[in-house]
Amino acid sequence: MLLLGSHISTQGGPSNAIERAVHIGCTAMQIFVKNNMQWHATPFTEAEATAFTQHPLHNKLGAIVAHAGYLINLGVEKTINHEKSLLSLAQELIRCEQLHIPFLVLHPGSHLGAGAAHGIRCVVESLNQIHADHPNLQVRIALETTAGQGSCLGSSFKELASILEQVSSPDRLRICLDTAHVFAAGYDLSSPQGAEKVFHEFDRIVGLHQLCVLHINESKASLGSRVDRHDNLGQGKIGLEAFRWIMQAEELAPIPKILETPKGKDLVEDVVAMKLLRSFIPNFL
Repeated sequence: MLLLGSHISTQGGPSNAIERAVHIGCTAMQIFVKNNMQWHATPFTEAEATAFTQHPLHNKLGAIVAHAGYLINLGVEKTINHEKSLLSLAQELIRCEQLHIPFLVLHPGSHLGAGAAHGIRCVVESLNQIHADHPNLQVRIALETTAGQGSCLGSSFKELASILEQVSSPDRLRICLDTAHVFAAGYDLSSPQGAEKVFHEFDRIVGLHQLCVLHINESKASLGSRVDRHDNLGQGKIGLEAFRWIMQAEELAPIPKILETPKGKDLVEDVVAMKLLRSFIPNFL
């Protein structure tokens, strides 16, 4: 199964996202497990969790991942927001566990001017605390590559590798690569040769075995701009040939590919984008 889909709204309950995703032809999807701009949420009720895990269309989706809320920042310490971030992240992990979602995509955080080394140390200590406090959770955190806007961590493969090397339980972490983010961070994948070089570098520094999800996004921003702005495929600065290479790369075939590009309520843009991406695969039926 080609694992291809998009970020889907959970309005009305998480089980509704399954219907929306399957309706537009997704074979994979990403959701928020709580309001992405609120700190806290109680666990799902048993009825909510069962409606999701036992949904009659659930098996139509070969992969489901979640994305953590945008308020969470593990890159600072000894602040009220850091304590809130730890609690909020724990709550999201528990909600993922209830829905049997294996990966929670998380932006590593921002050092807020304290420097990358300090920020990475704080991220490592925060992840160690989360893992120690919740030793039995099966869901893994997938650290996402970032554009490097402001003081955001994770814009270089070396920073992500450093986190993986320093945490006490690296097996409980994975990586999510966002094409728009890495392009804005300075990794030029705008040609097939460039894309191959970027993924080879990722493999050398981090390891392709760590990659659990790809965010397939065009970039409104230029190469190396460090500006995080997504665009629809073919309308940004990366160009379609990079995405053609990604869809055809044998080593990336098993990895879920998720669109986070602009769309309306009817999700027509996602349908068009998925059709385009499927057309890049020779003899795809």
